[in-house]
Amino acid sequence: MKNSYGLGEILSNIISLVYTKVFYKGARFIRRPIYVRGKRYLTYGKGFSTGYGCRLEMFDTGKGSLEKILIGENCKIGDYVHIAAGEKVTIGSNCLLASKIFITDISHGNYTDFDMNSTPDIAPDQRPLQTSKVSIGKNVWIGENVTILPGVNIGDGVVIGANAVVNKNIPANSIAVGCPAKVVKIFNKDENKWMKL
Repeated sequence: MKNSYGLGEILSNIISLVYTKVFYKGARFIRRPIYVRGKRYLTYGKGFSTGYGCRLEMFDTGKGSLEKILIGENCKIGDYVHIAAGEKVTIGSNCLLASKIFITDISHGNYTDFDMNSTPDIAPDQRPLQTSKVSIGKNVWIGENVTILPGVNIGDGVVIGANAVVNKNIPANSIAVGCPAKVVKIFNKDENKWMKL
């Protein structure tokens, strides 16, 4: 696919390319503006690229390692993608993320167990932070406007359809769509094709 840019876009891309080479060594192309909070907790592989307006936030919650967001090689992230990590969000190599995606391993409050600190009487930003790791395998394609919630594991070779809300694990080599996301197809390696469930 060949892109055709106007003069303003060409100048903007030149500035972004210089910015990438100076501040994101090894990355392919980081478009500005980009918002990175807690950059010391970010690890990315060679060939990493982002679209406009991305927001990568890493919080020192006392959980997990010093690597909060780990992105594999040759990952391409579209415009306005927001990733928030308090424990760990891992994205495998060769993943493609469309625009306006939200991925988080963190939540304000605990709503699965009885917790006096997460009642409706308490302001949400005063409720204790809860974290649960998120893992996305390699060769994954995530469509426009997808939300991936804490504790989710997505296997290798998965396709997540546009506007899906992923709140549970998705097995490798499958296609999941909907809100909440459900697997609708699995890749059959014997027949070398996608099969409906």
